[in-house]
Amino acid sequence: MGLLKLLKSQFVCHLFICYVFLVSGLIINLLQICTSPLWLVSKQLARRVNIRLGYCISSQMVAVLDWWSGTECTLYTDPKCVPLYGKENAIVVLNHTYDIDFLCGWSFCDKFGVLGSSKVLAKKELQYVPVIGWMWYFLEIVFCERKWEQDRRTVAQSLQNLRDYPENFWFLLFCEGTRFTTKKHQISMHVAESKGLPKLKYHLLPRTKGFWLAVQNLRGTAAAVYDSTLNFRNNEVPTLLGILNGKKYHADLYVRRIPLELIPEDEVECATWVHKLYQEKDSFQEHYTQTGRFPGSIVSPPQPPWALINWLFWAGLLIGPLGLLLIQLISSGSMLTVSVALALCSAGSLGVRWMIGQTEIEKGSNYGNEEALVNHN
Repeated sequence: MGLLKLLKSQFVCHLFICYVFLVSGLIINLLQICTSPLWLVSKQLARRVNIRLGYCISSQMVAVLDWWSGTECTLYTDPKCVPLYGKENAIVVLNHTYDIDFLCGWSFCDKFGVLGSSKVLAKKELQYVPVIGWMWYFLEIVFCERKWEQDRRTVAQSLQNLRDYPENFWFLLFCEGTRFTTKKHQISMHVAESKGLPKLKYHLLPRTKGFWLAVQNLRGTAAAVYDSTLNFRNNEVPTLLGILNGKKYHADLYVRRIPLELIPEDEVECATWVHKLYQEKDSFQEHYTQTGRFPGSIVSPPQPPWALINWLFWAGLLIGPLGLLLIQLISSGSMLTVSVALALCSAGSLGVRWMIGQTEIEKGSNYGNEEALVNHN
């Protein structure tokens, strides 16, 4: 095990994982572009094809989390609800505290077979980013500009377009709008005090308009809200770089199924309901802090092998061309060629490290730090 741990920490392994992800991602993006004419012939078939192609990209990151790092996630939920997971459309409300909470959300989706069809609310600029952004574009991900008057119309239309989606999907939503930091929490609680709202200890104030917009436009399409609260044992602070280094973390995820019909349709009443929901989420986090576990039963869904099989397929497919390229570089004997290759590898490495850095809390968005939070929605 010591040798395997050492191997996982080696830079060359990280570079190979990133090489497989980026090259296979661009190939899949090209295949997605090739499906464009299919949308004119059969929209539903095009959607099903893109679900599978999207899974080929997103499942690689899940494979790194579940199989490479061996991170374990214990699921706390009502056993009676488990047969419904993956069999119905749902809005999944996640807390936004850790660098990899989005990745744990994807792993949750993968365990119940909806990773390829899962949706998120993402910044509009991301649709222009190769691999992930382009994949999301063809998966009809909901993009927003974080400007309510514009988003109210465009986000609503995107959600309406999902009413005839051919496969079950989960819409993953971070109601806090941005990742938790001490500074953002202080500003958020100042807003709570100024507006007479209940203060939270472990969360930022939820942005209720976005939640209400999602619920209203998915009524009759989604069956429930899955209120999900994530935590890590022993005060672990997981990072994407730690995952890439093969570090194993231990996550606990508490999921409650709330039928959509229990959520008020009126915007003001819905806002009150969301604030109450986050008070309950805060109490769950307090319970976890004091006891080391969430309330409810532990459920152990099987770990599907498809993410690993998909990664092994792409790794096997791409290792040959990489090996031939390395042989040609070495046999060429040209210092210029070798220097250019090393420069490209270094640039690729820096690019990957930069992308990983963008997931880190301290390098995250300034959204939520601004005094404009006084106009909190």
